[in-house]
Amino acid sequence: MVYHAKTDIILAITIFLLVWIFGAISLLLFIISLSTVIIMSTFFIVSVVFVWWYANSIKFVFCENYLLIKGGPFKSKIPYQSITRVSPTTDKYTGYLISSSDKGLEIFYKTAAHGSIKILPEDKMNFIIELKKRCPNAHISQNQQFE
Repeated sequence: MVYHAKTDIILAITIFLLVWIFGAISLLLFIISLSTVIIMSTFFIVSVVFVWWYANSIKFVFCENYLLIKGGPFKSKIPYQSITRVSPTTDKYTGYLISSSDKGLEIFYKTAAHGSIKILPEDKMNFIIELKKRCPNAHISQNQQFE
């Protein structure tokens, strides 16, 4: 089962435009030769494509033994047995999300480098129901507000 991340299109377009504006300003300041213009233009095009790819490719895949979180070239495999707790979070702009929404999910698991990962699936309630099926030992409180 695959769940896609909630993406704020206005925020993604804003980031896209800011990268291009700063790229154009930098390009104007460093016009020394044609090769410099080509190199800097290529760098900014690659940067914009990378940000756009990352923002639009974030998804959460329920595999047989683990939850796979993918965003661009980045992947996190979280074994179901290592998930200890799921709670709502109000941290903005952290984890695997590109959204202006401040109501995501934080998944705590034993093998995490920082103890947890923050995500924002489009369909949070169905995501949580599926996670409960696969992680019966994880603490997912019934009375917490996930919406």
